[in-house]
Amino acid sequence: MKIVLVGYMGSGKSAVGKVLAKMLNIQFIDLDAYIESELNTTIVAIFKKKGELHFRKMEHRLLKKVLEQKESLVLATGGGTPVYSGNMALIQAKTPHVFYLKMSIEGLVARLLKEKEHRPLISHIPDEELPEFIGKHLFERNPFYTQANHIIDCDNKTVETIAGEIRELLS
Repeated sequence: MKIVLVGYMGSGKSAVGKVLAKMLNIQFIDLDAYIESELNTTIVAIFKKKGELHFRKMEHRLLKKVLEQKESLVLATGGGTPVYSGNMALIQAKTPHVFYLKMSIEGLVARLLKEKEHRPLISHIPDEELPEFIGKHLFERNPFYTQANHIIDCDNKTVETIAGEIRELLS
């Protein structure tokens, strides 16, 4: 069984994915970490040296490689993964277990303000402009995120609660 988590940055894909994988006793893969490991560099460095287009090509290739594995796994995608290169169609072709971890703009802002310096996409954005930036991004990405088989509202929930909801939907 392959379980894929999609959603905006800061929605909890990696945290929920780790807990869910442990609950189900299967492998967890964070796609961004997997890309960095496979390419032996950071995503920030890839963006700086070769640009986003190159990164998106590598992301697609490595997403396909992960999804073609025989083992059961929980995969946390990057926030932009479903939007590019036909990735959402690829994900849906490989598994019916796609979960969109949905959060409100306010919830995302509260989380992301705490970790802005670790998020290259938003590190340069003034705090007061973050809600508008996230809102625009969500508007663009929602048509892709909402193609997931299940939408989990994650506002004001613990990681364990969200992972438990997903486990219930799988049974």
